[in-house]
Amino acid sequence: MKKNKKILFLLALTLVAITIVFFLPAIPQSLAFHDFADGRPGWGIPNIANVISNLPFFIIGIYGFVLLTRRVISRAVFYTYAMLFLGVILTGLGSAYYHSSPNNDSLVWDRMPMTIVFMAVLSATVAESINQSLGAGLLLPLVILGVFSVLWWHYTEGTGHGDLRLFYLLQFYPMLLIPLILALYYDPARKGVVLSLGWVVFWYAIAKIFEQLDKPVYGYLGISGHTLKHLAAAVSTWFAL
Repeated sequence: MKKNKKILFLLALTLVAITIVFFLPAIPQSLAFHDFADGRPGWGIPNIANVISNLPFFIIGIYGFVLLTRRVISRAVFYTYAMLFLGVILTGLGSAYYHSSPNNDSLVWDRMPMTIVFMAVLSATVAESINQSLGAGLLLPLVILGVFSVLWWHYTEGTGHGDLRLFYLLQFYPMLLIPLILALYYDPARKGVVLSLGWVVFWYAIAKIFEQLDKPVYGYLGISGHTLKHLAAAVSTWFAL
């Protein structure tokens, strides 16, 4: 497929995804979401397993910045990955804060950093596979859109008509779009980058599966699915290194 046709295909697919999502009815936040399987406290910390399992995010994010200072890379790629690792650090802090007292208000501080990571990984994929300037140029608008999606959801919850559609679109559509970009623009000379970004998506998909199986996993292993979700998501960010 020629370069222009690839771009048009990706744009058309994105337009179709947006159209489908916004023809769906508004999706409110279920309060049952905050009912996690493992609510045990420890060392004076409520929900300790779901709180401290966020520590790897903080460590990986810091290590990411250390690696960036040791690499000679273009400014565009530097800023893209710097935003990614900043998002990883903030995800660890925001998720720990949320799990110390799970509710819709604290969930905002969990989800906003997550959208920064989603959008930065997408920008990094564009920069690595299509064009560095394009990836860097998309970074700030995508991050702003991601943060807005969380603020919009929280605002609509306050009006009694919660709407998670935009947030869900920005969370799940990149899981389809990133592998597609990697396949369309595959370069054998950059096989390592392609594999790393592919593993980022794979481990995040595993994390979402653990999240959905929170209580069954807890009943079977004695470790909740949500705790394992944090660890699997941390493995996902490790591959960004």
